[in-house]
Amino acid sequence: MKLDEILKAGRRNKRSKRVGRGTGSGMGKTSGRGHKGMGARAGSGKRLGYEGGQNPTLARIPKRGFSNVQFRKPRQIVNVACLEAFEDGAHVDAEAMSKARLIDDASIPVKVLGNGELTKKLTVVASAFSAKASEKIQQAGGSCQNN
Repeated sequence: MKLDEILKAGRRNKRSKRVGRGTGSGMGKTSGRGHKGMGARAGSGKRLGYEGGQNPTLARIPKRGFSNVQFRKPRQIVNVACLEAFEDGAHVDAEAMSKARLIDDASIPVKVLGNGELTKKLTVVASAFSAKASEKIQQAGGSCQNN
C-alpha cells in the first residue's frame, strides 16, 4: 500500500459540505457567503480580471506590436531522415506518412525539411519542401511533387 493510494481513498469517501442547515452546523444562516454584497447573491460573482472598479491590469498595459497568430498556417513537419522508413521506389504522400505515424493528421498540410540523409529513391508528395530537402530527395534519385 502506498501513501497516495490511502489519500485517494480518503478523498473519495468525503462528504460534500452541507450549507444552510442551521447554526449548529457551523455553515448556517449566511452559509459562508457573508453579509450582503455581490458574493452573497445567487448566480453572480466577479468576472475574470475584475479589480473592484479600478482600471484592470489588462486595460492598463499598452497594446503595441504585431502578432502573427491569426495568419499562421498550420503545418506538420517531416524530416528527410524519417522518409528512410519507406521502401525504395515508394510513393510517399500524407496518407502514407500518417500510416507510418510520421504525422498525426493527413488533412493538415505537410512540409518536408532537410534534416538527415536519404538513400532511397522516393516520390514524395507534400505541400511544401525546404530547398535542402528537395535537393537531398533529388540526389537520391527521387522526385518532389507539390499538392
